[in-house]
Amino acid sequence: MKPIRSLPTTNIIFKPLTPRPCRGPNCLRGNLQQCRTFLSRKRTSYRALEGYNINRMRSESYDYYTRRRTFLLCGAISGFVGIFYSSYLLYQNIQKPTKLDSGLPDKLDPFSTEAGSKRKTVIHDGDGTELVPTGNSTVTTFPRLLDLELGASEGQERINGVEYTLVGLGVRTVSFLGIQVYMVGYYIATQDIAAIQSRLIKEINPIATTLVPNEKEELRKALLDPVRGEKLWSDILLEVRPRSLFRVVPVRDTDFHHLRDGFVRAITARSQGNNRDFGDESFGEAMKEFRGLFNRGKVPKGREMLLVRDAAGQLTITFDAGKAGMGTIGRVPEERVSRLLWLNYLAGSKVASEPARKNIVEGIMEFVERPVGTVATQVI
Repeated sequence: MKPIRSLPTTNIIFKPLTPRPCRGPNCLRGNLQQCRTFLSRKRTSYRALEGYNINRMRSESYDYYTRRRTFLLCGAISGFVGIFYSSYLLYQNIQKPTKLDSGLPDKLDPFSTEAGSKRKTVIHDGDGTELVPTGNSTVTTFPRLLDLELGASEGQERINGVEYTLVGLGVRTVSFLGIQVYMVGYYIATQDIAAIQSRLIKEINPIATTLVPNEKEELRKALLDPVRGEKLWSDILLEVRPRSLFRVVPVRDTDFHHLRDGFVRAITARSQGNNRDFGDESFGEAMKEFRGLFNRGKVPKGREMLLVRDAAGQLTITFDAGKAGMGTIGRVPEERVSRLLWLNYLAGSKVASEPARKNIVEGIMEFVERPVGTVATQVI
C-alpha cells in the first residue's frame, strides 16, 4: 500500500459578515443601512416630523388670528359708521320743511316774526274759517279759533261755549331720527288773554301796559330760560289760572297707550324729588285716575284730541271718535296733574316739543306788544 500523502495545510481566516451597502433609490450613497425586504418588519419613521418648528407654527397661527380679528373689527366699525351716517342724512331730510299743501308760496314762513311786526299767516277755507298753516304735509292747518262747549260733569252745570285763540304750535318728535308723532297747538281762552298779558308785562316792567322791543327780548329770554321760564308759567297757572287747552293731532297712526306713556313720563319726571308738593296720597290717586282714562284702543292719524284745563285747574280730555263725533272721555279734578302736564309743553330744560315751545313764545310776543285788553279784538 502506498503511503497516504499528507495534504498541505492552509490558514483559513474567517471574517465577520458586514452588511452590504444599500443601493436602493431611497437610501443615501455610502450608507451602510441594510435594505428592507418584504420580510423585514416595518418600523415607524419620525423623520416626517423632524422638519416642523412648533414655535414658528404657533407664531404664524397667532399672526393669522390677529389679522382676522383686526379685519372683522374694521368691518364692524365701517358698518356702524355707515349706519350712523345714513341715519344722519335721513334726519337732515326729515328736518327740512315740507312744501305746504295750502297753495301758499314755497318760501313762506307762516310763523316768522320780526320785532312783532309780522303776524301769523292766516288763510280761509271754503266756509270762511280762519286757518293757520302748520308746515306739515299730513296735518296742514290748525284753526286759529276754537269754539268749545263741554258737557257737564257730575254735580256741575253745563259749560257754555268758550272761544279759544291759537298761541303757537309745533310738532312732537321722538328718537334721534326725529320721527314725527303728532302736531300740538296751545290755545288760550280769548277772554283770559288780557290777564296773561298783564302778568307777563308786569314781570318785566311793573308800570308798563305794553313792552318795547328790548323789553320783549328780555321777556323772550325769560320764557326760554329753563328755571325762570318754568317758575313764570307755574305762577301763571297757579295765580292767573287762564282757561286753556292743547290740541293734539297725530300725524301717524298711534294708540292711547302710547300717548298715555308719554304724558305719564313727563308728569312723573317733573314731580320726582318734590315730595312736599307731590308726595301725598291724593296726587297718587289722581295719577291712577289719569292713567285709567287712556285704557282705550287706536288713535288714527288726523283725529284730534283736546286736553282742556279750566279756571279751577280741572283737566278734561275729549276725543274725535269719527262717526260718533267729538266726545268727552274723562276728567281729572286734581289741579296739579294738569299743571305738570302743561309745563311739559311750556317750560323747563326738556319739553315735549321744542318747536312748539318756541312758537308759543313768539305768540306771546305778539300779545305783549299790544295794550292790555286789545288782543281779543285784534285783526290778523
